[in-house]
Amino acid sequence: MDVKAASNGVSTIEDRILRITGYYGYYPGYSSHQRGDGLSNRTENINPDNNVKTRCQTCISAFFKIFWGFLVILSVSSSWVGTTQIVKVTYKNFHCPFFMTWFSTNWNIMFFPVYYSGHLASAQEKQTLIKKIRECSRIFGEEGLTLRLFLKRTAPFSILWTLTNYLYLLALKKLTATDVSALFCCNKAFVFLLSWIVLKDKFMGVRIVAAIMAITGIVMMAYADGFHGDSIIGVALVVGSASTSALYKVLFKMFLGSANFGEAAYFISTLGFFNLIFISSAPVILYFTKVEYWSSFSALPWGYLCGVAGLWLAFNILVNVGVVLTYPILISIGTVLSVPGNAAVDLMKHEVIFSMVRLTATTIICIGFLLMLLPEEWDEITLRFINRLKEKKNEDQTEDTTESSVHTRSRSRANGTISIPLA
Repeated sequence: MDVKAASNGVSTIEDRILRITGYYGYYPGYSSHQRGDGLSNRTENINPDNNVKTRCQTCISAFFKIFWGFLVILSVSSSWVGTTQIVKVTYKNFHCPFFMTWFSTNWNIMFFPVYYSGHLASAQEKQTLIKKIRECSRIFGEEGLTLRLFLKRTAPFSILWTLTNYLYLLALKKLTATDVSALFCCNKAFVFLLSWIVLKDKFMGVRIVAAIMAITGIVMMAYADGFHGDSIIGVALVVGSASTSALYKVLFKMFLGSANFGEAAYFISTLGFFNLIFISSAPVILYFTKVEYWSSFSALPWGYLCGVAGLWLAFNILVNVGVVLTYPILISIGTVLSVPGNAAVDLMKHEVIFSMVRLTATTIICIGFLLMLLPEEWDEITLRFINRLKEKKNEDQTEDTTESSVHTRSRSRANGTISIPLA
């Protein structure tokens, strides 16, 4: 019994000294394990090359993810701000929102060719175009894309896509770019509510609070001009656009599930083909009924139209590429950063004066959007983080106490006095 107590006491003291001195590769019980293990274990503990390499690789991977995330945030917010502002400029001489929507959606056809070009440039094992198309078309099922599935699955999503963009462009005629981009952020709250009701997703109190904040911001934005005039119509149009966007995302998750980058590129390209084939009649009808009329094709602002379509395509590509390159939450942050971006452009270029009600509503909506980004286990993660801080604080206090006791013993030995620790 005395031998065990003595050996444990010595082991504990040695462990504490090793911890205080910061011995490389130390872990609790190091000294006692060293006595029982052979020379091979001692060599592994002293030279943990594999652990160092793994940590370095993890740090490098995290660094590149954050670096790419920073670039994606800037690119996503810049493309969305650019799209919104160019639409506002185009409206000065050309007011045909449905034609702009149809023209921009046709550019989605180029999504899959851009993806396949990237595949040829970066992949080590390159696949032929036909093989890649067959692989990506599995998003529609094991049989791939058939005419029946093309009409059945693509038609509703193409209509929702067109409605989302058309209502968004209509709202830009009534409201400032800042108001429209802020209100459109409410689609995150609508996605949660629809997923909770339709998909039976996990209930989260914090997201209910975020949804309430989004609705509060919508009401305040409508109240800014007294519930009349262009303001209430513009707010209704943006809320409609955010609602159809949320419905698109929930139905996509319900019927098609999750998709990788190639499948998403293929699906969006099929939306462009459906738009070109079946929805081309709509702008023709609007032209001959003079709802959306222009004198000649040469009078069309092709530069602005191509700018809107190109930036819209870039935004969709960046959103899907960003999921591969970095953390998905950073893409959502890039979207919400378009609100201050549009505010800066409106303030400096268009000299827009923001009322206190509008600023408050915009802030509430953005805070609600950020609350939506919290993970499902956010409360458990927070509690774990707090417990780790407490444990670290207790360890630091224990180390300080042990260090002071070791200094006291060293001083007493120097004076010729030996202190015997009690068992």
